[in-house]
Amino acid sequence: MKASGLHPAVMLLLCFISSAACTSLGFTEEPFERAGKADGHCSRILRAQSNRKESNNEFRLRVEGDPESYQPGSTYRVNVIASSPSYFRGFTLIALKEGAGGDKDDDYAGNFRIIDEDETQFMTNCPHAVTESTPRRRNNIQVFWTAPPTGSGCVLLKASIVQKKIIFFQDEGPLTKQMCEKESLYGDATDKPLLDCCACGTAKYRVTFYGNWSEKIHPKDYPRRANHWSAIIGASHSKNYVLWEYGGSASDGVKQVAELGSPVKMEEEIRQKGDDVLTVIKMKAQWPAWQPLNVRAAPSAEFSVDRIRHLMSFLTMMGPSPDWNVGLSAENLCTKECGWVQKVVQDLIPWDAGTDSGVSYESSNKPTVPQEKIRPLTSLDHPQSPFYDPEGGAITPVARVVVERIARKGEQCNIVPDNVDDIVADIAQEEKDEDDTPETCIYSNWSPWSACSSATCEKGKRMRQRMLKAQLDLSVPCPHTQDFEPCMGPGCSDEDGSTCMMSEWITWSPCSMSCGAGIRSRERYVKQFPDDGSICTLPTEETENCVVNEECSPSSCLVTEWGEWDACSATCGLGMKRRERMVKMPPADGSICGAEVLEVEKCMMPECHTIPCLLTPWSEWSDCSVTCGKGSRTRHRVLKSPLELGECTEDLEQVEKCMLPECPIDCAMSDWTEWSECNKSCGKGHTIRTRVVTMEPQFGGDPCPETIQRKKCKVRKCSRGQGNSDDKKRRKEQREKRRSKQVKTEVTSEHPGTYYLLFEIQWKSTNLYTIF
Repeated sequence: MKASGLHPAVMLLLCFISSAACTSLGFTEEPFERAGKADGHCSRILRAQSNRKESNNEFRLRVEGDPESYQPGSTYRVNVIASSPSYFRGFTLIALKEGAGGDKDDDYAGNFRIIDEDETQFMTNCPHAVTESTPRRRNNIQVFWTAPPTGSGCVLLKASIVQKKIIFFQDEGPLTKQMCEKESLYGDATDKPLLDCCACGTAKYRVTFYGNWSEKIHPKDYPRRANHWSAIIGASHSKNYVLWEYGGSASDGVKQVAELGSPVKMEEEIRQKGDDVLTVIKMKAQWPAWQPLNVRAAPSAEFSVDRIRHLMSFLTMMGPSPDWNVGLSAENLCTKECGWVQKVVQDLIPWDAGTDSGVSYESSNKPTVPQEKIRPLTSLDHPQSPFYDPEGGAITPVARVVVERIARKGEQCNIVPDNVDDIVADIAQEEKDEDDTPETCIYSNWSPWSACSSATCEKGKRMRQRMLKAQLDLSVPCPHTQDFEPCMGPGCSDEDGSTCMMSEWITWSPCSMSCGAGIRSRERYVKQFPDDGSICTLPTEETENCVVNEECSPSSCLVTEWGEWDACSATCGLGMKRRERMVKMPPADGSICGAEVLEVEKCMMPECHTIPCLLTPWSEWSDCSVTCGKGSRTRHRVLKSPLELGECTEDLEQVEKCMLPECPIDCAMSDWTEWSECNKSCGKGHTIRTRVVTMEPQFGGDPCPETIQRKKCKVRKCSRGQGNSDDKKRRKEQREKRRSKQVKTEVTSEHPGTYYLLFEIQWKSTNLYTIF
C-alpha cells in the first residue's frame, strides 16, 4: 500500500508512535544545503533549504537592560525573541570580536552559559556557539553571556533564526547587537600599559581609597563584627615587575594579603625588586570596613613616577573572606602625548586570588590545590556567594580609588598644560617650592582673590595678582606675578547634595528603651560619589530622643551608656577588645536584668614581627587516606628556628586530593518474596520464591546470586483420574495460545525507508480477523 493511501487512522497512529515523523513534515534535524556562506571556523550550518529572508523586525536579539556597552568580566542575560504571532524552530547565537571573520578561536569574545538544557545546548561542531536542544515552535530563548576581559574592544552578538525548513534569517538588523567595552570616567588612565613611556621629568600623585562595602549596599551575609579592609600595600614600578594581574598566579606575598591581610611578605617582595620600584605605597587598615570617617577622611598615600617606573599597583583584602581582594594592577600614568595623567577614578569589584576555595565571607579554610589563576568574582560563581545573582547581573562596586596628580618636577616634554587643573596644581606647587623671591625684585602687595570662575556648584579657579614695581638687576628674572587656587562655585555648601547622590534615610531604629525615654537613630549611605572623585560631606547618621508610652513593668531595668573600649588583647596582629555598661536600676521585681552589659569584638594591631623561617624539607607524601575512590594525602615539615626569635607564618602541613581506582560495588538484592502456592492441587508439585537485583555489581564487585528458588511440595494424594483431567486442561490452553498468529503489514516498496506497523491479530471463533 502506498503511504498516500494509508487510512487516516493509520496516519494518526503513525504520528502517535513517532512524533519525529510528524515534525519532519515541516522541519528536519538533518542539515540541508548551507544557507549562504558559513562563518569560517565554526561553520554555522543552518537547517534550511532556501535563501535568506528579510525579517522585518519580527525577530530580534536583546541583552537584558539594553546596555550600550559591557563591563569586562560581567555577565549578561541574552534573549532571542520572536514578536507575536511569529515563532521560530531553531537558532544559532555567537559573539565575535568586531572585524573578526570567525575562522579561529581568538575571533570569539566572552563565554556563553546554558540556562535551560532542555531548550539550549552548545553546537557540536562549534563549541563557541549556542543552538536549540530540540527543534520545536518557540518565541523566546535565553542564555547567559560573560563579557571578555579588559582590552577586547567591541563585540558583535549575532543570531540566526530558522522558522521553517524553507525560511530562515541571519545576522540582519535586530539580529545583530554591537556592545563595546565600557569606558572609564577618565579615558587616558584606563589604556593598557604602554610598553615604553615617553614622558619627561617626574610626577607626584596622591592615591585615596574610598571603601563602599557596607551592609546597606551588600546586605547578603554581611559580616557585622569583623568586617575590615586590610592594610593597603602597593608600589609605583616598571613594566618588568607585576605585583598581581588577572590570569596570573598569586605570589606568596599576594597570598598572605589575600588570606591573612598581612602586607609584610608583599612589602619584602616589592623591596627586593630594586630599581624596578620607585615608591612603596602603604596605607593603614580600616576597622570597620565602612564608617562615615572612611568617607570624610579616607586613607591616602603619596607616590612618585618617572619614565621607567610609570605604572602603579596596589591591593587590599576584604576581611573576613577566603582570599578576596580589590586593587589596581599596572595602572599606566603616562599618556600617549608624553605627559602625565591628571586623574584616575576607578570603581573596584572584588577578585579571587585562587589560593582558597571558600565561597562565602566566613568559609572555613580550604586551600586550593593546585593553585588557580587570579580572576574577578562574578555574580554567578556560587549560590552561597554573597554576590550571587541568578540573573547574572554585574556586582555592585565595593570601593572606589582616586589617583590624582599633585605636582610635576623637572623638565617636561609636553609644555602645553592638560587643563586648568594642571595650571593650578603646578603653579601652586611652584609657589610652595620657591619661596626665595630674588631680592632684586620689588613687588606690590597681592590683590584680593577674584570671584570663582564657576557660577554654579562646580569646580573652578580664582586668581590674585601683584605688580612688579622695580627690577634692580635685569639679568635676574622676577617670577610669580599671578597666583591661582581651586575653588567651588557659590551654590555649594555642606548641605547641598548636588555633588553626590545619597540614598533615602533608612527607617528609624527601635527606641533604645522598651519603656520610658530613650534614643533612636537612622542612617543613609552614599549611592554615588561625585564624578570628580571629591568626597561627600552630607551627614550619614541622625539621632533623636524617643519615648515609649508604656509604663515600665516591674521586670524592666535601666542601664548606663556604654563605656570606652578596653585596650586590644593583642600587642600585634588580631586580638579582642571589650566594653561594658552598668545596670543603673535593677528590675523592681528582683529578677535579673535582661539587657546586654558586655560587648566583645575583634581588633587589629600593627603586624606582628616575623622572621625568615628555618624549615626542614617537605616529607614524602603520605598514603592516600582511602583504599579506593577519592581521598586526601598529606606531607609535613618541621620548624628548626627557636620560637623565641619570632613568629613563623609558613605552613607546616600541606593537603592535596588523591584518587585511587573506584571502590568495588557488590550486587545488591531485594528480600525474598513469600513462597508461592503449590503448582499442583494434588500430588507432587513445586513452589517458588523470587527476588530482584536492586544494584548491579560495578568495578569488580561480587556478582549477583540466584534470583529464584524452587522446592518440592505435596498437598494431598490425588484421586483416580483427577491428575489426568488437569493435564488435559493445561494442554488445551497451550493449543489455544499457539493458534494466535502475527500478521505483518508492509507499505509497498514504492516508499522505501518508511514505517512498518505491527498488529497482533487474534483468531475469533468465526475464523475472521480485524485490522485496525
